[in-house]
Amino acid sequence: MFNIPPHSFNVMLVVLGLLLTATTCRLILARAKPQKDYTELRQRIQSWWWMIGIIFVCLIVSQTTAIILFAFISFLALKEFFSIVPTRQADRRVLFWAYISIPIQYYFVSIGWYGMFIIFIPIYIFLLLPMRMVLIGETKGFIYSAGIIHWAVMLTVFCLSHIAYLLVLPVQNQAAGDMGLVIFLLLMTQLNDVCQYIWGKLLGRHKIIPKVSPNKTWEGFIGGVLSIALVSTLLGPYLTPLSLKFSLLAGLLISGSGFIGDVVISSIKRDLEIKDSGSLIPGHGGILDRCDSLIFTSPLFFHFLYYVNY
Repeated sequence: MFNIPPHSFNVMLVVLGLLLTATTCRLILARAKPQKDYTELRQRIQSWWWMIGIIFVCLIVSQTTAIILFAFISFLALKEFFSIVPTRQADRRVLFWAYISIPIQYYFVSIGWYGMFIIFIPIYIFLLLPMRMVLIGETKGFIYSAGIIHWAVMLTVFCLSHIAYLLVLPVQNQAAGDMGLVIFLLLMTQLNDVCQYIWGKLLGRHKIIPKVSPNKTWEGFIGGVLSIALVSTLLGPYLTPLSLKFSLLAGLLISGSGFIGDVVISSIKRDLEIKDSGSLIPGHGGILDRCDSLIFTSPLFFHFLYYVNY
C-alpha cells in the first residue's frame, strides 16, 4: 500500500473535493439554463480532472515517476514552443540538441546533483547550441535563431525542472513529505490564476496592460495577491518547512511572478497573432497556456525556499 504523507494526502482530498464541487455546479447550471452552452466549462473541468489525477498518481507512485512526468511536460512544452515560433530550416539539427538537454537535465535532478542542475543549461547548453549552429555554416538569421532556441530551452526545460528538484530536496516537513513542496507550488500557482480571474470578473475596472492582456485588471491582480497571501500563510507551514512569515512572502512571490509569467506568454501569442499555444488540453489550449505562470513561479519559489531553508 502506498505511504502518502498525511498533510499531502489531506490537501489532495481537498483539491479533489473542490473539483467535485465544480463538476456539481456545472451540472446544476446546465440543468437550470439548458439554453446556454457550457461546453467550454465542461471541457475545462474535465481537463482539470485528468491533469490533477495524473499528477497526483505520479506523485503517489514514486519520486522517479513524478520526475519522469515533469520531464515529459518539459518535452511537450518545448515541442509546442518550436511549433508556434518560426525557426530556420538549417536549425533542425540544432533543435535535436535542445531536446537532448531534457533527459540530461532531469537526470541531474534525479540524482540530486544541484551544482550541475543549476549550471547545465545556463552554461553548457548556452555555449553548445551556438557552436553547433556555427558548424552548420548558415549566418543569416543567426542571432534571431539563437535567441529563440536559448529562450525556449530556458523557459520550458530549465525553469520547469525546478518543480522536479523540489522532490529531491531533503525533507524537513515529515508530515507533508517530498511531495508537499510540489503540491504547494502547483496549488498556489493555479489558485492564483483562478483568484485573479474571479476578482477581475467581480470587481475589475482598471486595466493593467490592455495591449497585452485586455482582461487583466488591477482589481483582479490585487485580489489574487491578497487571496494567495492568505492561503499560502495558512498552507505553507502545513505543506512546507516555511514559517508563517516566510509562507506569506512565498505567497506574494508566487502571486506576483505568476502574473508576470501569464502576461509574458500572452505577449508571445500576441506577437505571433494566435489565441492559444496549442490544442492539447481541451478548454485550456496548449501546454504553454497551462504552464505559463509555472514557468516563472517554479524557479523563483525554489530559490526562495532554498535560500531560506537549505
